[in-house]
Amino acid sequence: MNKNHLTKRLTAVASYVPQGARLADIGSDHAMIPINLVANGKVASAVAGEVIIGPFSRAQTAVAAAGLTTQIQVRLADGLTAIQAGDQIDTIVIAGMGGNLIRDILARGSQKLKNIQRLILEPNVQADVVRTWLAQQQFMIVAETILREDQHTYEIIVAEPSSQPVVYTAQQIKFGPCLVRAKTPIFHAKWQHQLLTNQRILANLTQAQQPQPAKISALKTENQQIMEVLNG
Repeated sequence: MNKNHLTKRLTAVASYVPQGARLADIGSDHAMIPINLVANGKVASAVAGEVIIGPFSRAQTAVAAAGLTTQIQVRLADGLTAIQAGDQIDTIVIAGMGGNLIRDILARGSQKLKNIQRLILEPNVQADVVRTWLAQQQFMIVAETILREDQHTYEIIVAEPSSQPVVYTAQQIKFGPCLVRAKTPIFHAKWQHQLLTNQRILANLTQAQQPQPAKISALKTENQQIMEVLNG
């Protein structure tokens, strides 16, 4: 098995796992990332956690088919409870969930984060929620990636514990401290699309029989933020 077996999104997520890391992949589904990284020798072992029996069973089947049952522990568990002290996990991947859910998983399992050296998070929405929580918990965002695959845009956030308080501006929370510096074509396309979407919604709201001043104000504020970033 090689990394061509991973999707573009999962390949990008896996690329941030350090060589020799002690990995836990939470919400692992088919355990694709652990299987790939162990098979390629990037990590010696891994934990794949799933809270739902269907994905848990699929992960077990995939690990067994890859002949990696001794190296990858597949556990039916809620969030970070999949991690046991003896695992000595230092790297956690949580990919393909909403930002609110990722935050809640990390918050509920915060006692498991004491020895974590890297979090690799891929919220499919609400990335700002994840960034806010990371800053509050003194995790510094050290890298971010934005990519397109199958008509979807994905953001990957990589964070490591900081010995100093972590403070971000409202702009950095919304758009990503690393992403807003790089301003790649995909970044521009995402926010240009959001701007046009907001403008269409505003046009409809202004013609609606029942005014929604709060929503109109929020959309106008977001549009101003987007234009400042895109034109800055």
